[in-house]
Amino acid sequence: MRVAMLSREYPPEIYGGAGVHVTNLVAALRRLCHVDVHCMGAPRPGAHAHQPDPALRDANPALGTLSADLTMVDAVSTADVAHSHTWYTALAGRLAALLYDIPHVLTAHSLEPLRPWKAEQLGGGYRVSSWVEKEATIAADAVIAVSSAMRDDLLRVYPDLRPDRVHVIYSGIDTEVWRPQPTGPNSMPAELGVDPDRPTVAFVGRITRQKGVAHLVAAAHRFHPDAQLVLCAGAPDTPEIADEVSAAVADLAATRSGVFWVQETLPAQQIRELLSAATVFVCPSVYEPLGIVNLEAMACGTAVVASDVGGIPEVVTDRETGTLVHYDATDPDGYHAELAEAVNTLITDPARAQRYGDAGRRRCEEVFSWVRVAEQTLAVYRQAGR
Repeated sequence: MRVAMLSREYPPEIYGGAGVHVTNLVAALRRLCHVDVHCMGAPRPGAHAHQPDPALRDANPALGTLSADLTMVDAVSTADVAHSHTWYTALAGRLAALLYDIPHVLTAHSLEPLRPWKAEQLGGGYRVSSWVEKEATIAADAVIAVSSAMRDDLLRVYPDLRPDRVHVIYSGIDTEVWRPQPTGPNSMPAELGVDPDRPTVAFVGRITRQKGVAHLVAAAHRFHPDAQLVLCAGAPDTPEIADEVSAAVADLAATRSGVFWVQETLPAQQIRELLSAATVFVCPSVYEPLGIVNLEAMACGTAVVASDVGGIPEVVTDRETGTLVHYDATDPDGYHAELAEAVNTLITDPARAQRYGDAGRRRCEEVFSWVRVAEQTLAVYRQAGR
């Protein structure tokens, strides 16, 4: 079987969970079948890179994406299956299915209608991305949801989607790569100036409404005085949200010590060092179909405090691998208070935080294996091709 894996992201251009998913899935699938990766951006080894039409350089970004999709379609004529990830490549998968009479498998990592804040970023392009996603999802021969919550969302948002075509396959984590790291004087936190004798709260994610960075910074005003906060947060969706977060972090840093903000994208090794050194990892997302970053923290043996949204409760076991905090969009102050309380409980009880971290590591090893993800995905390919 020859699989055309269609993704906007692929190493070294990785900036989100979908890219992490595709990278690891491809590595595991290549032990089982032939996989050709088609991605977007600069040329790179191990993949076929596609660029938007230069004539669309000043057009809405959605149009550039669709032009890259067309070159993808032209390049996958020998594939037996087209597997697309996110709306960015959904059109390519759908057109490949029509043009070459092959099955289209679509993995839903998120849903455009549930991310209305993207209109700030894409303008009218958001209506285009939403249309592409809807048409491709409903027509797909098989849809993979990365959590049961994601499957529920798919069937609710797209009622014309056949339930028997929607399969739940969790994202995975490579526990040989993501594991507790030494946190000595040459580690990332030490070089940043983080005090090893004070508890550390960590966050890793993009600056977008979805990831809830502003909620975390607001909650941090109530963190225990000894707590340090390390924000690895960059790639803002818009200049407006970048300015909001910048002002909020500056205000926080003016009221307490130990606030560190890393805005550039860090190598995975440095992220592992930060997660391993942290007492608590916080995921304040307001929408999260699964949340691979929680798996990364758990695999590094770190306790997690996270919102109870989307697929996060399927990853973080409340009171066992971390603490789930109820998110209510109508009560942000209450959410901030509960988030701070959950963090403070763990940083003042390091034994509990360690128990949660150890349990999280075990859960990653037992449940979230990429080998298992690849086997389940291959089974979906075979079923879709019947």
